[in-house]
Amino acid sequence: MLTEIINPRFNETDAFGHINNNVYTVWFDACRQPFLRHFAPSLEPVDMHLILAHTSTDFLREVFYGKDVIVQSGLEKVGNSSMHFTHGLYQNGELCTTGKAVMIHFNHKTKESMPIPAHIKEELEKHILSESFPRHINV
Repeated sequence: MLTEIINPRFNETDAFGHINNNVYTVWFDACRQPFLRHFAPSLEPVDMHLILAHTSTDFLREVFYGKDVIVQSGLEKVGNSSMHFTHGLYQNGELCTTGKAVMIHFNHKTKESMPIPAHIKEELEKHILSESFPRHINV
């Protein structure tokens, strides 16, 4: 599991004073970058050979501007050509939002999935989570 700390920006709030629902997918995407470096260390899109096939977000509690959030990211599974990510977002030690994403190792010329190389798959499998995110963490 990898952990990132994000300081919410004022422009990420909405009319109700909490973080806009669309922001979470951006934060989760940023937290997947360390995993993507296994495919392309420079994160150059032309070298990436990955596509995003699915995202989902569950909103459990509001998140507010002015207090850091902690995002924990890991993998639920690594398939032959896919990676199934899971994310848990905390503020004040409380689980506020969870998210999932599926990325596919993809050949952009043939428009078909392709196997994840064995050495990359081995590294990714080190980040498979054995349990779900707890409701509370110590901060």
